[in-house]
Amino acid sequence: MRFLVTLVLFSFIFSLSAWGQEIEKHEAQKEIERLKKLKVEVQRLLEEKKNLLKKIEEEKKQLEEEKKAFEKKIKEIESERYKKLAQIFEKMDPEMAGQKLSKFSDPKEAAYIIYNMKPRKAGNVLNYVDPDIVNKIVEILTKVKKQKAETKNSK
Repeated sequence: MRFLVTLVLFSFIFSLSAWGQEIEKHEAQKEIERLKKLKVEVQRLLEEKKNLLKKIEEEKKQLEEEKKAFEKKIKEIESERYKKLAQIFEKMDPEMAGQKLSKFSDPKEAAYIIYNMKPRKAGNVLNYVDPDIVNKIVEILTKVKKQKAETKNSK
């Protein structure tokens, strides 16, 4: 009888073990399916993010082009403004024009006005500009002419 009970008990334990393995196998299968679904979802999200990144890069490139065009337009407007101011200063008495240029807070603006004036009139006006300001103007004009020459040579 003991043998029979032991045999039954052993077979019960063995069947429990097999049943436990079956349960583990079933749980592992469920986990594999869940992970496959997650993988598909991650791939979908990754593709969405790649498309979004591509769109952002295209928009960034477009904005950079617009920025360059805008900066070019600003330079054109500033250039036109300095040309008109130069015409006005050319019509003024050289002494008065020199005094007005000496009072500019930004010597760069004075330099651009002088740059756009006819050389003879610019020279006459500079005779009446404060010597410290003239030095700054000449320094700026030298840089501007050097940049213009480099731009011409690079084209």
